[in-house]
Amino acid sequence: MIWSAFRPSDDACEYGYLIPSNMFAVVVLGYLEEIFSNVLDDKEIYQFSKNLKLEVKNGIEKYGVAKNKAGESIYAYEVDGMGHFLIMDDGNVPNLLSAPYLGYVTNNNSIYLQTRKTILGEENPYYYTGRFAKGIGSSHTPKGYIWPITLAMEGLTAESRHRKEEILNLLVSTDAGTKMMHESFDVNNPNLYTREWFSWANMMFCELVMDYFNIRVKKPVQ
Repeated sequence: MIWSAFRPSDDACEYGYLIPSNMFAVVVLGYLEEIFSNVLDDKEIYQFSKNLKLEVKNGIEKYGVAKNKAGESIYAYEVDGMGHFLIMDDGNVPNLLSAPYLGYVTNNNSIYLQTRKTILGEENPYYYTGRFAKGIGSSHTPKGYIWPITLAMEGLTAESRHRKEEILNLLVSTDAGTKMMHESFDVNNPNLYTREWFSWANMMFCELVMDYFNIRVKKPVQ
């Protein structure tokens, strides 16, 4: 796998092998493999991309799978390759929740479904539940604050259209009257938030709206 010093949130990794980023790398290497075989003819880059993709993917499946408290196989957030791992997820993408969105697995993959259930629950130290909302936050923002980006991601990776609708309604009802998505907000008081507007979160909201109406780009699974 590929070693990282920092998470997408810019916070330091505890263990160096960040599984969501490695998943993203597998997908991007698959794009390179396709480009240098079907668009550009460069057998050397094609073979390098293919070999590295398989190396990273094999590393994820061998070292990146851990057991949750229930003894179920799930993807860890970070590992060190020597048996240590973190069970958690962060509000920034790429994260474990986004694995089907990225194109690493399908959203009905058994390990992904167990991972999803785990990280959208109390075993994830950054999962917060309050009076107005529940979802995944980050070490980058205050405790009890959750991220609209990842609420949108929860909707984009949900199998149920009803769940997508619930999340869209939640996002609208927690914008503190700004008509904008924030970086994060307090689950007990949506009027407390970080960043009055956050273009990434705004676009994720827009993408979830389009997804709700079946306007989406189909991503092949690598």
